Amino acid sequence: MIHQTAIIKDGAKLGSGVKVGAYAYIGPKVVIGDNCEIGNGAQITGKTTIGTNNKIYAHAVIGAAPQDLKYKGEDTELIIGDNNTIREFCFFNTGTPGGGGITRIGSNSLFMAYVHIAHDCVVGNNCILANNATLAGHVELGNFAVVGGMTPIHQFVKVGDYAMLGGASAISQDIPPYCLAEGNRAKLRGLNLVGLRRHIERSDVDELKRAYRELFLKGRPLKEAAKELMAIDNVYVQKIAKFCLETKRGIPYHHKDAAVNIDE
Repeated sequence: MIHQTAIIKDGAKLGSGVKVGAYAYIGPKVVIGDNCEIGNGAQITGKTTIGTNNKIYAHAVIGAAPQDLKYKGEDTELIIGDNNTIREFCFFNTGTPGGGGITRIGSNSLFMAYVHIAHDCVVGNNCILANNATLAGHVELGNFAVVGGMTPIHQFVKVGDYAMLGGASAISQDIPPYCLAEGNRAKLRGLNLVGLRRHIERSDVDELKRAYRELFLKGRPLKEAAKELMAIDNVYVQKIAKFCLETKRGIPYHHKDAAVNIDE
């Protein structure tokens, strides 16, 4: 199960059924759960904990030191959940003391080739990051989020659950849950209706449409509209409203741009 050319350093802990390809490197502080596959030439280093049933393809670098000038070699961590697919040449960093010391990645996600997850990011479950998507430090990505290829996300940005970011976009402000955004710089273009209809009831989609109009299409002060929507007895509406109340980087929308698909 472990190729004779692989390097497994003393102290590394590998679960049952782990496969390690040729010329792979696994560092002394690495913990890998059951039934993971580590591809040829991959490097798993740093204080990295990986759950079960993950498949890491050739030449990925997982757990490398953060690309942060403030980092001075502190003992920070990368924690990855279960059932993820991490394709070739992905690059995931550990955290920094200034960001809590931990980069966290959830479960059941697909990271296509050359994806970068920087220090102190938090990535939810069931996400898809297409080729060359890049998350700068301290980015938070919700569950079921989709990031298009060649799309960078600025540090400290938050992207909500079920959001979809178009390819070759540049994300510099917070993107609320359930929304679709694209462009350079990216702006809201409507709701992620395809993703929503796959996962939630039609009645809840209709409630989100009404909330979206109040927040982004009527020209009202955003936080005023969000406060009113918090009184609506719908968990999805309350979630998008709460996100708008708590945003620190602002939400990128223009009333005309934000109306692209809202009436579908």
